[in-house]
Amino acid sequence: MGLFDGVLGNASSIEPRAATREFGRLLAQGEEIHAAYQLIRDSFLFTDRRLILVDKQGVTGRKVEYHSIPYRSITHFAVETAGTFDLDAELKLWLSGEPEPITKQFGKGVDVYEVQALLSTYVVR
Repeated sequence: MGLFDGVLGNASSIEPRAATREFGRLLAQGEEIHAAYQLIRDSFLFTDRRLILVDKQGVTGRKVEYHSIPYRSITHFAVETAGTFDLDAELKLWLSGEPEPITKQFGKGVDVYEVQALLSTYVVR
């Protein structure tokens, strides 16, 4: 991940094995991480069962909030590709009972079609 992307808040892809080593304690028995993305300190993990958002807080990042979003609670999602002048792609997730979407930005190196395919696989079940 480039520092410039991180400063702008754009996520970049991280290897699922590395994410499993770091966040394995969050996983249920038999649950696997299929894709993972990281901002400067925050991460989001696509498992075969749910989406996990990791929000590191404070100056040191020692305080961490974990959001576990079952795919069944995602009612709508949108993926916007990067453009010529807009170099980042965007993911929006609408959850049942929430009027505003969760929005995440991806750096230009992330394959947003892979993100689209993951969500299609798990949300549309």
